Amino acid sequence: MLKQERQAFILHQVNLHNQVLSAGLSQELDVSEDTIRRDLQELADSNKLIKVHGGALSLSFNDYHYSTTAIYAHAQKKLIARKAAALIQNDMFVMTTGGTTLIELARHLPPTLKATFISGSLPVALEYTHHPTIEVILIGDKVSKNSRITVGGEAISKIRQIKADILFLGINAIDAENGVTDNDWEVVQVKKAMIESSRKVICLTIAEKINSYMPFHICPVEDLDMLITELPPEDPLLEPYRRKGIQIL
Repeated sequence: MLKQERQAFILHQVNLHNQVLSAGLSQELDVSEDTIRRDLQELADSNKLIKVHGGALSLSFNDYHYSTTAIYAHAQKKLIARKAAALIQNDMFVMTTGGTTLIELARHLPPTLKATFISGSLPVALEYTHHPTIEVILIGDKVSKNSRITVGGEAISKIRQIKADILFLGINAIDAENGVTDNDWEVVQVKKAMIESSRKVICLTIAEKINSYMPFHICPVEDLDMLITELPPEDPLLEPYRRKGIQIL
């Protein structure tokens, strides 16, 4: 693979998953980690991503207000957000993870909605504070600089004291056989606790992440109650998940 092709692949993975690990890219592309580090540095120097220790982040992490120009697949995420927002009723306790799709959900909440939103994501919680009538609970603990989510034992302990009506679960990868997976061990532990502490688990993802997987397992797809994508529910890509008993929206 030529360097230009390799760097295009890396940039696509960063935009798709928001963050990537050098070791994972090295395995996928069958090149040394030194080669990957040089590619990441060149892409960072060109202002196409943010290089961090052990990998890289999407440019969306560099924008305090999450400009729509920095959000990958923004139109698809807006459609997913509209579908998800329609499921929320007054007086619900709603738990959410982080990511740009969840930020879009926060932006699409009806202005008269009265509900309580719980999240460990700093950008998502900040977006909730702009809403006039919802209550916001931020789960506290150590903040992961890569994901801007609170992680660690204290965060997990607080999550376990909650029983949410709905969890809106943002993901990095999903596969009918391998389940929901991620590449950040600490974030995985938080998401597992959120799933256990919610009556209904609704997975939000753009279709491009479907039928992909990452190193760390979060849950089997059977733990999901609903899957929301930008696709029409009858799309053949979603059929394996429907056969697992998941409601498709």
